[in-house]
Amino acid sequence: MLLSGPLRVLIADAFEVSGVAALEELGCAVTVSPKLAGDTLIAAMTEAQPDVLIVRSTKVTEPVVLAGGAALRLIIRAGAGYDNIDVPAASRRGIYVATCPGQNAVAVAELAFGLIAALDRRIPDNVASLRSGAWEKGEYSKARGLYGRTLGVIGLGSIATELVRRAQAFGMRIVAWSRSLTDATAAELGVTRLGSPEEVAAAADVVSVHLALNDATRGFIGRSFFEAMRPGASFINTSRSEIVDAAALRDAVLTKHLRVGLDVWPDEPSGSAAEFHSELAGLPGVIGTAHIGASTEQAQQAIAAEAVRIVREFAAGHEVPNVVNMTRERATPAACRLTVRHANATGVLAAVLGAIDAAGLEVHEMANNVFDGDEAAIVRIELHQLPDPALVDHLRTLPHVFSVIVRRL
Repeated sequence: MLLSGPLRVLIADAFEVSGVAALEELGCAVTVSPKLAGDTLIAAMTEAQPDVLIVRSTKVTEPVVLAGGAALRLIIRAGAGYDNIDVPAASRRGIYVATCPGQNAVAVAELAFGLIAALDRRIPDNVASLRSGAWEKGEYSKARGLYGRTLGVIGLGSIATELVRRAQAFGMRIVAWSRSLTDATAAELGVTRLGSPEEVAAAADVVSVHLALNDATRGFIGRSFFEAMRPGASFINTSRSEIVDAAALRDAVLTKHLRVGLDVWPDEPSGSAAEFHSELAGLPGVIGTAHIGASTEQAQQAIAAEAVRIVREFAAGHEVPNVVNMTRERATPAACRLTVRHANATGVLAAVLGAIDAAGLEVHEMANNVFDGDEAAIVRIELHQLPDPALVDHLRTLPHVFSVIVRRL
């Protein structure tokens, strides 16, 4: 149940009908405009003033965020990544940005393995020959085969884990690198953990990249990586094109005769249909798809269901799931945490905060939790500076305050 009137939801992208129906069942006022982008999206935001904006590939820039005014409180990316959203702009306005991670893992893994098999058997070239009227059995009978080959995985999240399972079913050996991969996890998954991406590149017949795009991974797969790859090996990227140095990949295709399967491309069009011209796509041994990794019915239904769950929790006033701009385990700039146990009485928090403000201290973050029975509560206040002992003593004398504890962070 929504707490106060219908929640206005603007869906500025393609979205499953089942998801729209579920949002309407929640009592939301839903507007679906899948062709909005740029200025038209800004105009729609200005007019609709939605509480929630849902997008897939549509770019959400700072002007879009600002056009939402005071109404916009939640942006949902109907997918795992969020590089199409200006997250800092949303954070400055106190707007949640949430994603739907893991819902498309099987779909992307299926495509990645499809590209691996297509490269090995040269399926696209063979199909092109057949369609042109040529029967070239001798030419296309030269596949290496995947059984017993080594697949190298860069990044080992939910998509890569699904890919590993499929590769193992084909009898492939797996080597992997990920910043978070431990020996215990590697053993559990049946993979060999290596110490660097270059070690994976050197050990593998096929390499598949599964990294999220951020400042640390932009251009992460570069010349040193491709120099380490075996001549004639296969390279797969279904994550984000910006993770790969395109010029270095081009040179490696030409000099090391790498076979390449891509679902993501430099300067790919933002719409569902457009002209596309790519030097990479025209190179020998390069095949690909038009960024369709997550585009299966199963994946889109799962993503829509997760987006609806996020809206439901938000509407109910609960903690918003999958928020990316309010990480719970981040480093804090606060110097200390002030913990005050108190009676759940009117005016207690006002008195505590008033004393802190009078002392000239800055509050970084605060959370107040009420115990069962609604008679007592505990408030945790993170401060940028350590309080003077006199202030702590004063807080302890306030009416309805049980105890005050200060801990350095």
